[in-house]
Amino acid sequence: MVLGDLASSIGNVVSDITGINKTTKTVTGSVVLVKKNFLDFTSLTSTVVDGLFELLGHGVTLQLVSAENTDPANENGGKLGKLEALEYWNLTYTPPLAGSDSLYKVSFEWDEELGIPGAIILRNNHAAEFFLKTITLEDVPGEGRIHFVCNSWVYPDKQYKQPRIFFANKTYLPHEMPAALRIYREEELKALRGEGTGELKTGDRVYDYALYNDLGDPDNGADLARPVLGGSAQYPYPRRGRTSRPPSKTDPNTESRVFLPEVLNIYVPRDEQFGHLKLSDFIAFNLKGLVNQIIPLLEAYVNLTPNEFDSFKDVDNLYFNGIPLPTDLVNQIASNIPLEMMQEFFRSDGQQLLKYPVPQVIQDRSNPIAWRTDEEFGREMIAGLNPLLIQLLKEFPPVSNLDPEVYVNQNSSITKQDIEYNLDGLTVEEALTSKRLFILDHHDTLVPYLKMINEYTEAKTYASRTILFLRGDNTLKPVAIELSLPKMEGDKIGCVSKVYTPAEHGVEGWIWQLAKAFVNVNDSGHHQLVSHWLNTHAVLEPFVIATNRQLSAVHPVYKLLHPHFRDTMTINALARELLINANGIIEKTFCPGKYSLEMSSVIYKSWNFMDQALPNDLKKRGIADGDINSLDDLDRLLIKDYPYAVDGLKIWFAIEKWVRDYCSFYYKTDEMVQRDPELQAWWKELREPKMQNLENLIQSCTIIIWIASALHAAVNYGQYAYGGYFPNRPTLSRRFMPEKGTPEYAELEKNPEKVFFRTMSSQLQSLTVITVLETLSNHASDEVYLGQRTPNWTTDAIPLAASDAFNKRLAEIEGEILKMNTDKTLKNRVGTVNVPYNLLYPTGDVGISGKGIPNSISI
Repeated sequence: MVLGDLASSIGNVVSDITGINKTTKTVTGSVVLVKKNFLDFTSLTSTVVDGLFELLGHGVTLQLVSAENTDPANENGGKLGKLEALEYWNLTYTPPLAGSDSLYKVSFEWDEELGIPGAIILRNNHAAEFFLKTITLEDVPGEGRIHFVCNSWVYPDKQYKQPRIFFANKTYLPHEMPAALRIYREEELKALRGEGTGELKTGDRVYDYALYNDLGDPDNGADLARPVLGGSAQYPYPRRGRTSRPPSKTDPNTESRVFLPEVLNIYVPRDEQFGHLKLSDFIAFNLKGLVNQIIPLLEAYVNLTPNEFDSFKDVDNLYFNGIPLPTDLVNQIASNIPLEMMQEFFRSDGQQLLKYPVPQVIQDRSNPIAWRTDEEFGREMIAGLNPLLIQLLKEFPPVSNLDPEVYVNQNSSITKQDIEYNLDGLTVEEALTSKRLFILDHHDTLVPYLKMINEYTEAKTYASRTILFLRGDNTLKPVAIELSLPKMEGDKIGCVSKVYTPAEHGVEGWIWQLAKAFVNVNDSGHHQLVSHWLNTHAVLEPFVIATNRQLSAVHPVYKLLHPHFRDTMTINALARELLINANGIIEKTFCPGKYSLEMSSVIYKSWNFMDQALPNDLKKRGIADGDINSLDDLDRLLIKDYPYAVDGLKIWFAIEKWVRDYCSFYYKTDEMVQRDPELQAWWKELREPKMQNLENLIQSCTIIIWIASALHAAVNYGQYAYGGYFPNRPTLSRRFMPEKGTPEYAELEKNPEKVFFRTMSSQLQSLTVITVLETLSNHASDEVYLGQRTPNWTTDAIPLAASDAFNKRLAEIEGEILKMNTDKTLKNRVGTVNVPYNLLYPTGDVGISGKGIPNSISI
């Protein structure tokens, strides 16, 4: 028996060596990609060179990597299959796919020694890059079909130190990864982290950090220098993606700038850049066009007309009738900008007109001045652009939290007599006790910068406090506005304040309208710089970078979060170059001017990650009377009809359940969270303390998804609906309030509308703002909405079922929102302006639809 066994063993060895009895098979694969020449008509040369490579037998080659069997000769990495090439690169392959997609076939030789493939090494030997979408293997022995979801740009192989590798769509925690694939997982992460030095070039895949040292332009004047944000206690800030441009000549701490038309060449990792549909759509095209072409033409138009609007009728003409353009300006426009842009910004219906879409806030012409009402003023604090700041007033009069060593007498001067008559029969004490007084407070954030803003910028503005009373029908009634200016008291900064109360008629009615406008100027600045830019765009970018640096593409948390990072690094890079930079659009058109980003840095000092959870935020602001742990706790909202909070909590708990179901599938215990080296490295790059347990992970991922999707949608996609009509949301004030006995007050009595427009933004500033807001409020044609995912993103059945349940819940929420918006008892859902609250309606439409929650911060 022993001799027989020995003979059998020897026979098996001989068979293995000679190939006798070895099972071999051809495995077919299909590859979907987009050639660069479909996207870039300048790549004709590379197309010709590619054809030569194809004839010489090169081209695109693929190599299977075993997930089962290691190879000592390959550093114990997975055994490699033979190099195989894509077939017929230069021929049109059938069947045709949608858009510019191309389908190619490839055949692999498979044998038992290879086993089940877990990765594919791909080399691009062509002269141009292409966008690789998917690879699919058919009839793999023992496995069947295997999908590789790639969605990555692949540059010529000579550009990479290591060839590109793509993993099958299975999900693995680090310790679960097949041993044969672990070295590839580690090498891929190492490549994405880069070396931390050196110039980064187009096509690189490196994710690295830098400070906000790229906003200033000191080489063009000391007045364009800006402080470095981040890396210091004085100016803390989230980190941005490293671009590695050389320093400016004047200041070695400031990165040199990129100027038009090179702005779209700012380095961001190639896979983070806009897709070709988006790039050819309106977003990047218009952001560049706005600065380079449209705004100069608006300036030319304004130079041919009075620099001010004189009346609301003049403004309304922008939307309803259009303003005729001089023939010479029309010719200048036609010769300087593409036809598509001319059609977008300068509409024509038989004559050349400057005409904008009608913002939702004035679309209902049955009540054309509804936007001016006190009810709408209060409603927009809970259902408008910036529903994140209103808070319960816990102490009367309101107090300041500014440092008493620097500031003095900063508490409010509003008295009981100012408001008590307007509290529907309650005393101030009764209104406080019953939790019916609220405040919109723009005092402490502005006072430290107010003197500089008023002296060194065009703006003339105030710090403000607005007191509101919650009425029995759940509407908010403004009862007092306090406007304050700084005043030195010895060696400390005091203030002088004046209180304004509601009035409807005559000059006092216009004074009240101006007081509300000054509040909206402050709120517009805080909204754009803090609620929108800082608290969504800026704070999310470090999560994008860390996730790509520390979590493998097969890590479950990477797969969970990755859809929520699409386009964010690119839109942020564009914003730094065109919108928030020194003398950029924001500085020119919003009240803080040159101090805009510096102010947002000071405000960031109090930013706390866990406070970004909606239930925590509502409790911190006093809007929730206790913890909100589920939708059963909605009755704890003090303002029952608070559209942002009600819809937001529905979305929040839907996201949280999806994240909980998903993460609980992969992490069965807290110990698994603690022992995941990739997860801990990821979190260490982001914040302390360590990620200790599953609940920490669930809450953190929920917050990240919330910021990227719903929070951003709530503060972005209504910008044109409300701010596109700039008298409703002015962004800058240029004169102080008219005082009795002055020529300005006499002018207000004679021509109040003219005074209003002389006080607020100029004509050019207003046109610039609404042009930008129109761009920012658009949903792109390739928008991906909350819950939508790439097919075959995972093979795990339970996460797939949880994803389906999440989408089902989102569909239910849509129905609930539609129902609430038709409920006449919920007065804040639609308001006197007849604008339904749809900003947290999960799906949207292309254009300025005013609804829809994209997966990511993509504009």
